[in-house]
Amino acid sequence: MIKANSVSWFDIYVNDMVRAVGFYEQVLSVKLEPIGDPTGETEMMGFPGNMEAYGAAGALVKTDHARPGPGGTLVYFAVEDCSVEQGRVEGAGGKIVRTKFSIGQFGFVTLCEDTEGNMVGFNSMK
Repeated sequence: MIKANSVSWFDIYVNDMVRAVGFYEQVLSVKLEPIGDPTGETEMMGFPGNMEAYGAAGALVKTDHARPGPGGTLVYFAVEDCSVEQGRVEGAGGKIVRTKFSIGQFGFVTLCEDTEGNMVGFNSMK
């Protein structure tokens, strides 16, 4: 049996799906895709992912059951150099909370707030 990471999925809650998709597509240079919800209770746009590969996949989620905002779970996106994504945040409508800083042997992190008020991080080794 292969031991997997503890986290297998994440949801980032949003109020305005179009605005949030625009932010993440612009900052991360990725294309989000619609995900069907069997319950019909949520609108979801998924990040590129492979459930068979290392790491966690996830989606932006609009639902009546949860709200976006700071102080909750913090998602870190793995990137090549977090200063690149940091440079795109404000142009995409977000805010820089903490510019790129060292976390020692674990590389570097940038913290920002997305267009929905969620705090997210970018992590890189350079």
